[in-house]
Amino acid sequence: MNRFFTTDILQNGTARISGDDVKHITKVLRLRAGDEVEICDERGKECEAKIVSIMPSFVILKTGEWKQSNAEPEHKVTLFQCIPKAGKMETIIQKCVELGIMRIIPVQSARCVALPKGDFERRLERYQRVSLEASKQSKRGFVPQIKKPELLETLDLGGFDTVIVAYEGEKEASLKSVLRGREVGGRIAIIVGPEGGFEPSEIDTLSQKGAIPVTLGNRILRTETAGMAILAQVMYEVE
Repeated sequence: MNRFFTTDILQNGTARISGDDVKHITKVLRLRAGDEVEICDERGKECEAKIVSIMPSFVILKTGEWKQSNAEPEHKVTLFQCIPKAGKMETIIQKCVELGIMRIIPVQSARCVALPKGDFERRLERYQRVSLEASKQSKRGFVPQIKKPELLETLDLGGFDTVIVAYEGEKEASLKSVLRGREVGGRIAIIVGPEGGFEPSEIDTLSQKGAIPVTLGNRILRTETAGMAILAQVMYEVE
């Protein structure tokens, strides 16, 4: 069953879908009044709904019984992803949303590519759309937010129970040993460097803020692989 997100929940057990999804419903899926879909309120609740009427700019639906989505993990994981070369961020977002990430924050570090001038806001709009579509596909009850870029040296890590940073220079502490050797808590952060890796001084700064450098093994993973690999292992251990 096709899934759509909307916060436009009306009175008397109805809801409204507007925007680009109207075209998708009418032109691509060719749905009509009486057809059923799934809708989610973007806050973790979902229900089955029947299309009542289709207008040029919105669709009205009769909602069924709302229930809590069982697709959302109890542990809330944030990915701090150092900005990669063009094209890779969309893959990172798509796969991490499928795996259960809560939010993704692009990060500017010393060895990152330079931020594009003037058009990063448009990229964020595109990234958020990728997150939305991945949330629909994977039946998420929540659309993870893609935040504005932050500088690595000014990251505030105080709100997390466990902060993990992948570092090729770490030779002893493995991700498994960290996840199984302590109570990780419900709020987890993952920090992944750019193609060129972290500078040692950056790892020192992150460590002073409570981040735990870990090795991912003897093979060096690409930046677009590392985040989803860590997230998958974290979800396996804590969920």
